[in-house]
Amino acid sequence: MTGLAATVSSVLGPIGLGHFLALSSALFTFGLVTVATRRSAVAILMGIELILNAAAINFVAFSHFSSGAVTGQIFAVFVVVLAAAEATVALAIVLAVFRGFRSVDVTDVRTLKG
Repeated sequence: MTGLAATVSSVLGPIGLGHFLALSSALFTFGLVTVATRRSAVAILMGIELILNAAAINFVAFSHFSSGAVTGQIFAVFVVVLAAAEATVALAIVLAVFRGFRSVDVTDVRTLKG
């Protein structure tokens, strides 16, 4: 290795499964806190995206460090596709709610009649 990769590797040491799990758990925690504390529907959707990204990192990390196969990467691609579909449907619902209630605050939407 040369350049920046060699410098980072010499300072931090080898990056193992624990590093990926720590990153994934931090992303999951941030996503969970975001979902639990935000009132805006868009912010809640962003928290759900963080949770899905944490799951994708876990899939890839466990796949790489357990067998070296690509199955975790295939599952991660499915997670990304699922996240894209979820974002599309959820944003369409948020736009419909905004048209009816003039707010994206989830506490303002008490009933589904429009």
